[in-house]
Amino acid sequence: MAPVNSREPALPYRTTADLESQLDHVRSAPADAGTVRLVVRRPDLGVREILEEGRFDLAHGLDGDTWLARARSRAIADGRHFAAQVNVMSARMVALLADTAEEQAYAGDQLYLDLDLSHANLPTGSQLAFGDAGAGGAVLEVSAKPHNGCAKFVARYGDDAARFVNSETGKELRLRGFNARVVEAGVVRPGDVVRVVRRGGLDDQTDASAWGAVSV
Repeated sequence: MAPVNSREPALPYRTTADLESQLDHVRSAPADAGTVRLVVRRPDLGVREILEEGRFDLAHGLDGDTWLARARSRAIADGRHFAAQVNVMSARMVALLADTAEEQAYAGDQLYLDLDLSHANLPTGSQLAFGDAGAGGAVLEVSAKPHNGCAKFVARYGDDAARFVNSETGKELRLRGFNARVVEAGVVRPGDVVRVVRRGGLDDQTDASAWGAVSV
């Protein structure tokens, strides 16, 4: 798809009342297996490419994305940059902020998932596998590095939205999303199933048996 250039503001801003009225819908996202809604590449500052397939690499993250170029040299020197290799956001949450995929892509994340992203459901160290087992899908691991609404998020979606995702409840539910690293290279496509195969660094026996060992 052709690049989507950033605009500010992206939309008429949603109010706190608008967002709170839909919170139960966000909370009801599936816990164990969900769906990939969007895969987005950031080839340059303020530019988004909505992809039909994204290739995720252990060293470089999403192919063609500027994640590594954005990382600070000090973080790169000690390897901390891998903690924010991939940014993930709730598809249900971003859909409250914007109606179209193009507007949703302004949030700046690479993956938008219809899945419960809360700390309770996905503790640090949890792993997500994409696509059918054995089909070459990527595996990501949730990192401890916080992912909060920043000044750019405010400009695109408004103060109410930023306060909402940065609130105590918003952080508990990870309404702004989470940071992750690639632990197994592979592809991710919109419409792919995404499964929780490990929670908090411990095997989830329900799902992991279908995938076998997940290398870290």
